Amino acid sequence: MFNKDRWDEILEALTANKFRTLLTAFGVFWGITILVLLLALTNGLKNGVTASFNNFAANSMFTWTQRASISYKGLPKGRRFNYKLDDIAALKSEFPELKYVSPRNSLGGYRGANNVTRGTNIGAFQIYGDYPEFIEQLPMDILQGRFISHSDIDAKRKVCVIGIDVVAGLYDKGEDVIGTYIKINGVNFMVVGVFKNVNSQGDSEEEANTIFIPFTTFNQAFNYGDRVGWMAITAYDEFSITNLKDRIFSVLKGRHTVHPNDDRAFGHRDISEQFAKVTGLFTILTLVGYFVGALILLSGIIGISNIMLIVVKERTKEIGVRRALGATPWNIRLQILQESLILTILAGMTGVAFAGGVIWLMNYSLEQSGPVENFANPSVGMPVVFTALTILTVSGLLAGMIPANSATKMKPVDALRIE
Repeated sequence: MFNKDRWDEILEALTANKFRTLLTAFGVFWGITILVLLLALTNGLKNGVTASFNNFAANSMFTWTQRASISYKGLPKGRRFNYKLDDIAALKSEFPELKYVSPRNSLGGYRGANNVTRGTNIGAFQIYGDYPEFIEQLPMDILQGRFISHSDIDAKRKVCVIGIDVVAGLYDKGEDVIGTYIKINGVNFMVVGVFKNVNSQGDSEEEANTIFIPFTTFNQAFNYGDRVGWMAITAYDEFSITNLKDRIFSVLKGRHTVHPNDDRAFGHRDISEQFAKVTGLFTILTLVGYFVGALILLSGIIGISNIMLIVVKERTKEIGVRRALGATPWNIRLQILQESLILTILAGMTGVAFAGGVIWLMNYSLEQSGPVENFANPSVGMPVVFTALTILTVSGLLAGMIPANSATKMKPVDALRIE
């Protein structure tokens, strides 16, 4: 039980040699500071790397056709083929686990030849033919107007949604965009929306130079027929797209007369699988952070234990007097343990506060300097603080255990004889 007399004793013991106490406490202070900062930096790296996944439906994959690598049923090796619109309907019918199956086509490129004009202004931009569901798979900020709608798909309207760099390249500053017309490969399209991607999986500059038009309009205007360049497929959250993809490709192989063992005929990019790998990597990094921080903290705890042994040695006569006056071994042990615990917790929580200040400065610097690639919002949550407090409590008890046992082993008569 903590009472005033005991607190006075603890304070007197800790301040008897201030410099030694400060040096001893610094080991714990530095260890817990490094532990918290390592976890914060790991979280900052994790937040930065996974930011692109957070704005894309993580349980998704892209797939496209390649050359057949195995001859099959009279069809030669190396032949080319394309997805068709009826593949979309077949996948939706065959797999109720799929939330979205979005066909996509594209042409041009913002680094290619000029393909878009407006008056005397011309530019090279990436053109995508998409369905309205794609905005659910790759969320974007619609700054003005709207995105493609199903009525646009059904009516094959010549409308488009353009990126912010398209606006900068074709329009004067402050000019109204919605309701104006641009020409894509000589075909007029009315602008119905302006978008901006918050985070991206790929080249953010390319996405800002992108134009979306209805998929059906794309195929009609540019003579693609029922051809599909690639598909964006998203499964419901309770079903893993990684587990479904083998069955999906099996169905597609059957529809396009591809050998069942020909895994090179279809290309794909599994976002879910990539996300799982990144998550696993940062789990390991977090464990490494705990391990390294714990080792540094251990050195501080050893320092406290050594100093407490010295303190016990210096207070041998005092311990002998207390034992002679009736103090039990438990009273002596409790006194040493409390001194060790108080020193450890004070040093450790000061380290947590200091680390919190450093984390605040890092976030403030990031806000002032702007986004940093693959690094964002370094932080730790309250569970980390509670974990640190638990580690400090256990460490403080362990650090005082050996000195406390050493103190209780002394016989009062022997302790009083020591000069």
